[in-house]
Amino acid sequence: MPNLLSETSGLMAFVRTVEAGSFSAAARDLNTTPSAVSKSVARLEKKIGTRLFLRSTRALTLTQDGQIFFERVAPLLRDLDSSDEAIRSQAAPSGRLRISMPGELAPLLLPRLFTSFAAAYPDLHLDIGLTDRFVDLIREDYDVVLRVGDPTQQDLIVRHLSDLPMAVVASPRFLETWGSPKSAEALASLPFARFAMGGIPTSVRLADGTTFIPSGRINCDSGTALIQAALSGLGAAYLLRCLVAGELKDGTLVDLAPEIALPKLPFNALHAFGRTAPLRVRLLCDFMATEAKAITGM
Repeated sequence: MPNLLSETSGLMAFVRTVEAGSFSAAARDLNTTPSAVSKSVARLEKKIGTRLFLRSTRALTLTQDGQIFFERVAPLLRDLDSSDEAIRSQAAPSGRLRISMPGELAPLLLPRLFTSFAAAYPDLHLDIGLTDRFVDLIREDYDVVLRVGDPTQQDLIVRHLSDLPMAVVASPRFLETWGSPKSAEALASLPFARFAMGGIPTSVRLADGTTFIPSGRINCDSGTALIQAALSGLGAAYLLRCLVAGELKDGTLVDLAPEIALPKLPFNALHAFGRTAPLRVRLLCDFMATEAKAITGM
């Protein structure tokens, strides 16, 4: 049996590739290039005299020997990681933490982020981008992305924070004119101020999975504009309840369809660090999980 003590980088590259599912995902985890990871694994295969992966242009699959080797090696490397983490966790996080979050949620999340989180970790430099589009974490150099809805990128680590309830709201004047719908069909017949990205209106989804494209003459690509349109009586609005908690409380907006069950949307933190996220990322995710519970109850 060859001595593998000199192949630490190859062992790490192999285990991370298995866990992440690809050389490119493992490279992001290890802060290197896919080519470097592939070469490290190839050197390891040459050292032990067997193929660990079956490679093709579309897939990377463990061989039987690779599976056996992984089951032996992975626990050892995890023990090393745990020992290293136990030491590093004693130190305070530092450096830049680049975060993307939806602009509409910023007023709910930023006050505590600035007053509590930033105060607790004075060596962290926060770099925050507000946008509703799905950003490219790698290309745009974000550490963490906060998003509402099901994630579309399959190679990211997803930390579920909470489920945020939706609402259909309108002005009292709109309610007087149109009445409160008692069915999905009646709701779909009402004029809406519609959320539209790139000019394409978003569907309204009910709790039972029913969807419809609302009609209406107002399209908005931000929740703030949607709320203003609803306040003006120009249509009903389908949006996160937490965004209109204040308006519902003071009566400037009302629940238009309280008898129709609406869904809750997942609120997630996403990152591309694999299973060994930096301490600053894990601390932010823990903090946001606590904050998300507060806005869920609004």
